[in-house]
Amino acid sequence: MLLMATVADVRPLAIGLERSYEVFVRGRRKFRIGSIVYVAFSADETIMGFAFPKTERDALVDGDPDTFLLPAASEMRFNWVGSRLVRLEPTEAREFVLDAWRMCVPQKLARAYDAEHPDGPG
Repeated sequence: MLLMATVADVRPLAIGLERSYEVFVRGRRKFRIGSIVYVAFSADETIMGFAFPKTERDALVDGDPDTFLLPAASEMRFNWVGSRLVRLEPTEAREFVLDAWRMCVPQKLARAYDAEHPDGPG
């Protein structure tokens, strides 16, 4: 049975990552590093958008269009993709959050996290 991911599954990880902090913008929960948003939730918290390489985005969405969705046309220039939380397992959602964070922090921080957590975010 698939366990649906929720904000509660990823929030402890996101707020615990170095330089990461939580904000609310127009009723939407977002996680930032400085001014860079690397994870954002829809107002109803059913969609989780996250930083993701543009070059790999089409393959991800085409591979599972029921789970992943492209950003709005006006946001296609960003390294970003959306996901339906109901289709993600909690562990998978945490992995996407961690990978998004890695895209936005200096490599030395990502390496330090990996050294301290060799089994990933769990």
